[in-house]
Amino acid sequence: MAISDAIEVNESSRADGLTKFDIHDVLRNERRTRVLEHLHGRNQPIPLRELSERLAALETGEDPPPRNIRESVYNSLHQTHLPKLDEMGIVSYNVDRKLVSPAAGFEQVTVYMEVVSADDVTWSTYYLLLGILGLCVAGLSSLDVSIFGLLSVPVWTVSFLVILCCSAILERYRGDTVLVSLR
Repeated sequence: MAISDAIEVNESSRADGLTKFDIHDVLRNERRTRVLEHLHGRNQPIPLRELSERLAALETGEDPPPRNIRESVYNSLHQTHLPKLDEMGIVSYNVDRKLVSPAAGFEQVTVYMEVVSADDVTWSTYYLLLGILGLCVAGLSSLDVSIFGLLSVPVWTVSFLVILCCSAILERYRGDTVLVSLR
């Protein structure tokens, strides 16, 4: 495959959406990833000033962050990161009004991120715990331990499968990456 063929393939796949290389390029930069985290779940545009202050606070661990850090974050977002994300169709950045909001390609990138805080229970963690609990309950039932022996192993298994299916349906239609926020 010639270089010109590779460029044509890359551009044609870009017309259908972002390539995996585009998504990797976006997510490998921590500041761009944090922008996406802050935009996740927002229905209203966020002012650039507010976004830069939040990112500066995260980066420094200080609230409010030092002025020079706020200005540095503001400038890098305004001059580099937001124009790049806007050009890729991931965010919509209104340069004149300094407003940022998710765009059409936003979900295509965030599907590769599990946007949660440390205090949240993700669906993947929930499914893991549900599976472990189901195995433990089925094991205790097969050994006739206490109340677990009151129901047979198949009854416990079907019960946990019903819970699993209902949970998957709920996750699918809610579209959240977080089951429960512990904050």
